Amino acid sequence: MKVAVVGAGIVGSAIAHALLDEGHEVLVLDKEGPGFGPSRGNAGWIAHTDILPIASPKILRQVPKFLLDPLGPLAIRPAYFPKLLPWLARFVLAARPDAYERSIQGIGALQQRALPAWLARAKSTGLESHIHRKGGLYVFTEAGAFEEARGIAKRQAEFGIKVEMIGPAELRQFEPALKDKFVGAAFHPDTAHISDPLQLTLALFEAALARGATFEKAEVVNISTGERPALIGRDGFQRVVDRAVVAAGAWSKPLASALGDKVPLDTERGYNVSFPGVTGLTTRPVGFEGHGFVMTPLESGLRIGGAVEFGGLEAPPNHARTKILYDKASRFVDGLPAFDSGTLWMGFRPSLPDSLPVIGAASRNPHVVYAFGHGHYGMTQSTITAEFVAALIAGRAPAIDLAPFSPRRF
Repeated sequence: MKVAVVGAGIVGSAIAHALLDEGHEVLVLDKEGPGFGPSRGNAGWIAHTDILPIASPKILRQVPKFLLDPLGPLAIRPAYFPKLLPWLARFVLAARPDAYERSIQGIGALQQRALPAWLARAKSTGLESHIHRKGGLYVFTEAGAFEEARGIAKRQAEFGIKVEMIGPAELRQFEPALKDKFVGAAFHPDTAHISDPLQLTLALFEAALARGATFEKAEVVNISTGERPALIGRDGFQRVVDRAVVAAGAWSKPLASALGDKVPLDTERGYNVSFPGVTGLTTRPVGFEGHGFVMTPLESGLRIGGAVEFGGLEAPPNHARTKILYDKASRFVDGLPAFDSGTLWMGFRPSLPDSLPVIGAASRNPHVVYAFGHGHYGMTQSTITAEFVAALIAGRAPAIDLAPFSPRRF
């Protein structure tokens, strides 16, 4: 069949390959080009070890404290607050204990398959050199949080995720650049990180073109409900295909709405600063628990990023938030370069209240499949999502039950 994929980020590029594997003719459409969105500047982890949704009973207790700090790890721009209220209502519902547990099961089902899917795709496309398997660290400054992590490690083990709890002395042997401020760490030996998010996205996209996929730069604003979906753009643009996939990340909501699905998609604005050419400071990615940032040793340079800001797609970035992340990092890491020598970035994570992506057919046209809303895990979950999308396009049952990811779950 002829299948159009709307979105040329990491998710859309991975889907293109999964469809090519099935022998389909693949057309990729994007309003900018490959790697334009968060695929360009994310933290660069294949974070398959993360199984906890953001919405939880614990986070609800912390939200008031976060919101009192406009530069803290979670912030809502005042002008955007009224628009965010429906999303926040869903977030509160997702934080209830039973809903929280369902989200863990859904996330875990994706995460335990994510790394094998990535390794298989990297091998099939000759991109294995982009994947670095040196493990990952989550470091703790508070003893209570460190002890709580032991309980989380038991949950991770249920999904086959390996965790080793280590003390301060062993941590310093792992990463000598970390200052003596930590009570311990959770070491995930199987965690992988990538050379550079943009480089990998472009390489995966180019590999799809080399296999026969085609690309057109076009902003798709509507998709018809006909048996052969028509993808409609501006200035008379139209392409008619046999099947279509919406993988446009933060820009997917209007297309889903036109197809009968009121998905509560919003955007978490993430910030980072990268230091090109700064390598070797750490060996593996490090997450600083309770401090809202991570640090990744990309081949292109050191990257420090994190935080969550709700402010929509239009407001300009507030890089005072990025400076806060850097200042925190400087308290915990020796040898950081000067902030002014870094390159600043802000991107839009497509976020759903329960931290689960939308994977499934559109209400008004079963020949259109959704694959968006991966939040912090677009890079991680892209290749396994692609496998599920290919199954849906072919009319096969996917490897897992996709009911938790239905666009009609809200």
